[in-house]
Amino acid sequence: MTKMPDEVVQGWEDREGPIILTTVNKQGIPNAIYTSCVSKFDNQTIIIADNYFQKTKENILSGSKAVLLFRTKNGQSYQAKGDIEYFAEGKFYENMKTWNPSKHPGNVAAVMKIALVYCGSRELTMEGD
Repeated sequence: MTKMPDEVVQGWEDREGPIILTTVNKQGIPNAIYTSCVSKFDNQTIIIADNYFQKTKENILSGSKAVLLFRTKNGQSYQAKGDIEYFAEGKFYENMKTWNPSKHPGNVAAVMKIALVYCGSRELTMEGD
């Protein structure tokens, strides 16, 4: 199994502020959102709580890939790209329900499998590749 390099895992642990999640619709038009309800499930999988998605939900359900962008406390930026899908039950959904703030609905767990990672413009090698 491929996984994010240690540099990215450490950057994730030191991230600051919300992430930016981008998907595209069937016409190729991007949609980017800020979200802070997000957690690393393992070193290849990120879970994003769908609390109020609209366009993002439509894009995911139509087969969009995703890009996730985050910054660390010292200003380093990381970008992850991969497949994303919805889970309304099962281990990903149950995991999301343990950390998503109760003030938000946590409708579905959007699960992103990381395939490519970048630090700034530099592509990093996924471990196990």
